[in-house]
Amino acid sequence: MTFLLRNLAKTNIRLLSSQCWAAKRQFCKPATPLSTCSAFPPKKLSLNAVAPSRFYSASASKEEIRAKAAVGPFTFKAAAVFLGVGAGLLLYFQSEKKKVEEIRKQKEAEKSQTQSYGKPKLGGAYSLTNAETNKPFGSEDLKGKFALIYFGFTHCPDICPEELDKMAEVVDMIKKEIGENVLVPVFITCDPRRDTVDIVKEYVKDFHQDLIGLTGDQDQIKRVAKLFRVYVSSPPDISEGDDYLVDHSIFFYLMDPEGKFLDCYAQNSEADGVSESFKNYYKAYVENGGNLDRTPIRNTPVIE
Repeated sequence: MTFLLRNLAKTNIRLLSSQCWAAKRQFCKPATPLSTCSAFPPKKLSLNAVAPSRFYSASASKEEIRAKAAVGPFTFKAAAVFLGVGAGLLLYFQSEKKKVEEIRKQKEAEKSQTQSYGKPKLGGAYSLTNAETNKPFGSEDLKGKFALIYFGFTHCPDICPEELDKMAEVVDMIKKEIGENVLVPVFITCDPRRDTVDIVKEYVKDFHQDLIGLTGDQDQIKRVAKLFRVYVSSPPDISEGDDYLVDHSIFFYLMDPEGKFLDCYAQNSEADGVSESFKNYYKAYVENGGNLDRTPIRNTPVIE
């Protein structure tokens, strides 16, 4: 009996020892080094994954990099396209500018043709003396031509010469753009005491070859000044040889070929503005069937 109990105890001890060893192998595995541990399980690499592309290889030269970075080559074809577009734009803007200019001129012409209510009645029939020919000359001799008339005096120190220079400039512009014998410049003295035929004759030569100088006696000049509503004032009690100034209106008076008043231009008017204004009146007159006499005015003495 004792022998059986002893063998049973040994058998149980061997069985328990083998179970403990198995448990130890199951739960007491050797520790993995920290350097090879990972807190996350390893990921599988996808075959479809694409690595980020590089713009240039490590062996690319600076010239290749610079060429690839350029926007694009400026070829002859690109230059031709650029010049073609530029030329097209230039032609377009020039065409538009021309259209605007034509519209402006048309409006100015229409404005000049529009009847002006309240226009002063200036001018009329008169006859004075042409200083160049020493012959009578007046409104009838200007029929068929436009006339630009200025009242002044030969002893004027500054204003009259400046205005007559401006008048000469206007006449030259019209002769160049329209032609000869269309616009006649006329100077009428408002100081007949001193402005004799000989003095006026020499005076007008300094300004323009076409300028006609007219003079007369006191009553004749006074009457013509009244027709044009020209203000004239000279000192009282003037003696022969006295030096004095004459105060007078400063205007150009534009008359049409029928002797009718069209417009007047003050001292502050520029030659270009007077010329443009005249061209509008001229165009309107011709388009309305007006008659022009292009025969030259005889402004030289007749040798008998």
